[in-house]
Amino acid sequence: MKAPEIPADEAQRLSQLRALNIMNTPAEERFDRLTRLARRLYDVPIALVSLLEADHQWFKSAQGYEPKGSPRNISFCGHAILQDEIMIVEDAQKDARFYDNPLVTGEPHIRFYAGCPLRAPGGAKMGTLCIIGREPRQFTEEDQATMRDLAAMAEAELVAFQTATCDELTQITNRRGFMTLGQMVLNECLMKNRPACLTFLDLDKFKQINDTLGHREGDRALMDFADAMKVVFKHSDLFARLGGDEFVVLFNGLQQQQSEALLAQFDRYLQQQSVSLNRRYRLQFSSGVVEFDAAHPQSLEQLLHDSDKQMYLRKKQKRVAV
Repeated sequence: MKAPEIPADEAQRLSQLRALNIMNTPAEERFDRLTRLARRLYDVPIALVSLLEADHQWFKSAQGYEPKGSPRNISFCGHAILQDEIMIVEDAQKDARFYDNPLVTGEPHIRFYAGCPLRAPGGAKMGTLCIIGREPRQFTEEDQATMRDLAAMAEAELVAFQTATCDELTQITNRRGFMTLGQMVLNECLMKNRPACLTFLDLDKFKQINDTLGHREGDRALMDFADAMKVVFKHSDLFARLGGDEFVVLFNGLQQQQSEALLAQFDRYLQQQSVSLNRRYRLQFSSGVVEFDAAHPQSLEQLLHDSDKQMYLRKKQKRVAV
């Protein structure tokens, strides 16, 4: 095994990393959405946002991996920050640097690794956005281009540019972030002929909560709704608050029937949550699900329009039924 070398700018690198005040902070949706998306896009068991301290690597976000970090001297990411481009290890067992590494011979049994360096505002490499597989594989130019895009968003979040793509109230993706990440998901589905569904969600009778209980309670209702999304849709690629009481979920790899079933599960969880939190109201929503057709691909804007239209028709039917 070859331990990673220490970069020539290590003192400046650590200074810039520590200035971000992000090490050992709690998990956040704004990072988890990126690793969740990377894991699904590349069909790998593990995706990480890894930051390199003096003697260890720490994971700001980890999908598919329980430990919060590992020693730097056995880390793949320690090697990756020595490069300017993505570091790709197609088969760790055939790589002189890693074949006897404990992360290869033991858990998590790394065979494939791809890591894109993440830079601080001063230019130093703080860590990586990386994916890990347990089987050898190749990593195409298209794969690399997508990883660079995801890494750029991770960098933006790491330098506290949170308001760019994160909703301030609910701490989930906002409209701007959804339009950026959502198009990436659709491009990948098109390239790999993978199904996808988009569902537009609108809270029912939300105005009544604001009018009768006040805007503070209305904000709490929106946060409750977003918190439920984080639980039920945590394995989905992307969910967001578009604005007001409008939300959206983009399911990568699911067809309409599967998406509808997951929405029914979400509704049940939402009702249980309202009871457990002892709220004075029950959150309900109307939704419209549309499928992405890889044979005749729709734009993300068109999917949003169509799902919004279906959602409105369902909401109207509910009003008539009452």
